Amino acid sequence: MTMHDALRRAAMLVCAGSTLAATAACDLSVTNPGSTRDQDLNTPSAMPALVNGMSGDLSYSLGYLAREGSVMTDELRESGTYPAMGRFDQGIIDDVDAGSLWDNAQEARWVAENGIDRMKQVLQADFETSPLSARAYLYAGFANRVLGENMCDAVIDGGPRQSDSVYFQRADSEFTEALRLAQAQGVDSLALTALAGRAQVRADLGRWTDADADAAQVPADFRFDAIFSTNSERENNNLAYETTTRREVSVWGTQWAATNADPRVPWDTLFTSAGVVQKGNNGSTPFFRQKKYPGVDAPIPLAKGTEMLLIRAEAALRDGAVPAAMGYVNDERAAYGLAALDVSDADSAWTVLQSERGAVLWLETRRLWDLRRWYAEGRTTFLEGRDTCIPISQAEQSSNPNL
Repeated sequence: MTMHDALRRAAMLVCAGSTLAATAACDLSVTNPGSTRDQDLNTPSAMPALVNGMSGDLSYSLGYLAREGSVMTDELRESGTYPAMGRFDQGIIDDVDAGSLWDNAQEARWVAENGIDRMKQVLQADFETSPLSARAYLYAGFANRVLGENMCDAVIDGGPRQSDSVYFQRADSEFTEALRLAQAQGVDSLALTALAGRAQVRADLGRWTDADADAAQVPADFRFDAIFSTNSERENNNLAYETTTRREVSVWGTQWAATNADPRVPWDTLFTSAGVVQKGNNGSTPFFRQKKYPGVDAPIPLAKGTEMLLIRAEAALRDGAVPAAMGYVNDERAAYGLAALDVSDADSAWTVLQSERGAVLWLETRRLWDLRRWYAEGRTTFLEGRDTCIPISQAEQSSNPNL
């Protein structure tokens, strides 16, 4: 039903309660005001909605990437009926199956960056003091970080193919600006978020000393989330939907299936009335259900203090400081109530670090990048014979004359 039809039907229902004579006088014509005009957003009163839109587009992108990225890696196994998910599980990531992931992530970046330009034009001098300005830069920074960690190449607004590091460089600048604004406005929570986001991308860029300096300022209990809601399907956490309403991905067959005692990787099993473990929607894979996101309104962390401890651990390990690295790892484990680990050699410490990051960042869209960078360094073999990143979408290739 179109909007015009819906409005016309509403008018008819109102008339239905009238007398026959009155009904004859009812005017059933409807004028559809259409979409909001672009220029109507050029007012200060529209800026909160603009920034909320940045948040919404980023969350929408993350909800699908969390589901599909989980089977591109070693986080979950495909257990359903979606053909593309089966190919992702096999390590096949092409420009058709993964096209929407590219497009959604690019939309989140563009909406945030274009929105910042609009805010500056509309708010002018008030931009510096607006409580929305730092948030807008944060969403732009996280959108670029998501692209850099998951996409093979960078393409910016119809431009040429570039290194994926371009996304990280843009994010670094955006987090730095968010930090400046938040500190000037005295908003400590946003300043911490900016430091955490910048620590992530500086680690992604291999700037480990700088990443360590930022991470050191973020407390272990810090967390900043991408928000989801039950308001509409578009606002749902898609991974939660596919593992609560449906059974499309399973913990079965992963490294985490050996134990369900780790609070960072919560999952359970569902049983039939006969006491047998339920199968996934494909009818064959045992369904072990993730419980990190129990409902479609469950948030996905964008940055956490416990990850900051692991950034510091990896920075120390890359400097050969094994005791310091394990100290940070054990501080992270203590935050989850887990026992300390006693490791003294570098090889074992690297094994521990990779496992700890896998647990702390489980199902947060971060694993593909970790596996990809460690594979390039010879520290893991999981991606051997598999695609290691998401290619430029077919739609982008078809519409972009610079590709």
